[in-house]
Amino acid sequence: MLKLSYTESPSSFAELMSLRRLNSPPADRSSSSAERIELFQSLAPPYPPGEADRAFGGHVYAQSAYAASQTVEKGFLIHDITGTFILPGRLDIPYEYSVRHLRDGRSYSTRAIDARQAGQICFSAVCSFKRPEEAAATASAFAHQPAPVQERYAALLAGKHPQDFEVSPGVDADFYIDYWREQWKKHGIAEREFPGLEARKVDMQGYNQTEEVRRCPDRYRQLTYYKLKGSPGDSCPGMGVKEVRRREREGEFDNLYACAHMYAADKNSLLLIPRALGIKAWNALASLTLTIVFHDLGKGLRMVDWDADSTEGVEGEDRLPKKWFVQEGWTPRSGDNRAVHESWLWSPDGRLVATSYQDSMLKVSRVDREKL
Repeated sequence: MLKLSYTESPSSFAELMSLRRLNSPPADRSSSSAERIELFQSLAPPYPPGEADRAFGGHVYAQSAYAASQTVEKGFLIHDITGTFILPGRLDIPYEYSVRHLRDGRSYSTRAIDARQAGQICFSAVCSFKRPEEAAATASAFAHQPAPVQERYAALLAGKHPQDFEVSPGVDADFYIDYWREQWKKHGIAEREFPGLEARKVDMQGYNQTEEVRRCPDRYRQLTYYKLKGSPGDSCPGMGVKEVRRREREGEFDNLYACAHMYAADKNSLLLIPRALGIKAWNALASLTLTIVFHDLGKGLRMVDWDADSTEGVEGEDRLPKKWFVQEGWTPRSGDNRAVHESWLWSPDGRLVATSYQDSMLKVSRVDREKL
């Protein structure tokens, strides 16, 4: 079994998601109903939140969908995915993904994915793909969405750029932030950089500390800006800006971008819940299931901002300006040692591009439980 011989995750999201195709098992010729199975192996180690001995769950969630995207026809884009977290992800061995073909239709295709480490299934998901609708067929059809996040929170965002806000920590819990501040003060040791995406946390204290929000935790909100790290072509060494732009126009990176949004949706998501509830300590907090539905496909999810600056004739990551998307997160329900995190993912121009729903286990320490 291949072991990972390095500890640092690559910064670029494309490199983080890189896969190696394995030999697929032979089809069962004795059965006419046997599904085709394709196998893949991860090549880069995932991020360890809090320098713990377990992997960031968003890695296996996003990479499962990316592995499945390698098995569908061109033009089929990730439409939704529901995944169940079964065992904590390990850092010392790669993930092995088995992708089972459930259905291949003209408009929709469905895949079942099992992620294994040391022969054990640690994550399982069902991912749906669809072809984008023709613009002419939907131009006069129904459409609605909530008011854009940029409009509803204009007072908090006015006059500020995403980079004006602090970088979101690897683990957005007060005890963890205080620990790293102490390490920096004592030893000059900085927190490991979160790979794949740059995320910046909007200061929501003025909003969340109002009496109304304190009385109703479901009204607690956290906005987080995020953008892609690296180039979508980083998994192909030597790919220049012109080639990246050409391939993006052809839709080659559309499923990779969708996976980046999935990855962003899981970053620090559950840690919003204890903050909203006023909980300072807990015995366990872990994902059970996570569902993401994409409302926009293809162009609406692309993360390079070609209009921001001229990239013609220039090579290098610095000449690929990125779009800042926004995650709006909240928790609508908790109880019985479980809690829910929901979020909307917004494009820079105020389109609701995706919705996430995450069920989690939350076990609170006895001291904090007495305060509730």
